[in-house]
Amino acid sequence: MLIRSAVKVLVPNLGSTSLKYQLLDMEGERVLARGKIERIGSVQAVITTWDAEGSSAQTTAAIPDHRAAIQDLLGRLQSGSHPTGIDAVGFKAVHGGPRYRGSFVVDDALLEAMKEFVPVASVHNPVYIQAIEIFREVLPGVPMVAVFEPGFHVTIPDHAAVYGVPYEWLEKHGIRRYGFHGSSHCYISERVPQLLRRTAQDLRLVSCHLGGSSSICAIRDGKSVDSSFGFSAQSGVEHAARVGELDPFAVLHVMAKEKLTPAQVSEILSKKSGLLGISGVSSDLRDIEDAAAKGNARAALAIDILIYEVKKYLGAFAAAMGGLDAVAFAGGIGENSWRVREAVCRDMEFLGIFLDGESNRQPASGDRLISRPSSSVAVLVVYTNEEIIVARETVRVISGIK
Repeated sequence: MLIRSAVKVLVPNLGSTSLKYQLLDMEGERVLARGKIERIGSVQAVITTWDAEGSSAQTTAAIPDHRAAIQDLLGRLQSGSHPTGIDAVGFKAVHGGPRYRGSFVVDDALLEAMKEFVPVASVHNPVYIQAIEIFREVLPGVPMVAVFEPGFHVTIPDHAAVYGVPYEWLEKHGIRRYGFHGSSHCYISERVPQLLRRTAQDLRLVSCHLGGSSSICAIRDGKSVDSSFGFSAQSGVEHAARVGELDPFAVLHVMAKEKLTPAQVSEILSKKSGLLGISGVSSDLRDIEDAAAKGNARAALAIDILIYEVKKYLGAFAAAMGGLDAVAFAGGIGENSWRVREAVCRDMEFLGIFLDGESNRQPASGDRLISRPSSSVAVLVVYTNEEIIVARETVRVISGIK
């Protein structure tokens, strides 16, 4: 295929019962269309679409499965008064093991690697494998690229990535720190220097992607040097329903006591843990905050744990980088919860962090600085854009650019 500067890239973002997408014209990086299909598996799935001018429309339809969702979105993009072509599809893939820490053209070997790591990424890999197979079937001949989340983290040095287990585990099974949310942290690493009107060189940045899935990344000179995520996306800080940091011997102990199988433990750690497991209320922070305000002690504890863990990583990464110049908050929680941002930055003046309370609490949208002018560490809110990173990588790969 001849790659043009005006190549149009479709970026689907899959969830267990949802499908979001953007179609981007990479000449000028314009969003031509975007949408989301929610409640997949329902006879009244909610379909919301936006056109290039930002006008929205919403309807409901029977969408029994992801195949139907994909066919619906393709039908909408290819119909109407201005049919929109698709030159390539880029996927925000999660885990492909040691061979796939970057961006690659989708082929059978890549899919087999993703299948091998399903037990490690049981929430994410199955739905993406299924979607990639469907897209390959319904769009034959269209180039497809998997942009794996650990790609941004290949620069993490060995002393931060290698675990204290037999070295053969690394050589034979790829047991190491991979890091995830790579597209988000990559975007933040590029956006923060723009907002600060400086280059990435010598910038020591801690990127806090906080949401249903959360991770902290240490970025120096525009490159990832450490991540709270480890071998799997079930690690680091607490997530909505997935476990964060955990002593592996605690798992072995409970498995023996409760006579649990690996599959049962995986289900518990990936779907019944994190903020949901601690609070017993919900996996949604907004619900947990409401419960805490009404006196629910477990809900309050869940919030306290999340805040404490983010603060701990922030301090640790400042130490690892020999100082700190900027902190960025992104993701659903990072972008929208002024309370979490305020709590994370509280009592961090010793690091040079001085939050501007008024700026932080303003219900403003868009990227912005929320630290005081006197703060030696810039604190920012960044509305992350993983789709544009995936689209750029897709064009790079299909263009054969190294």
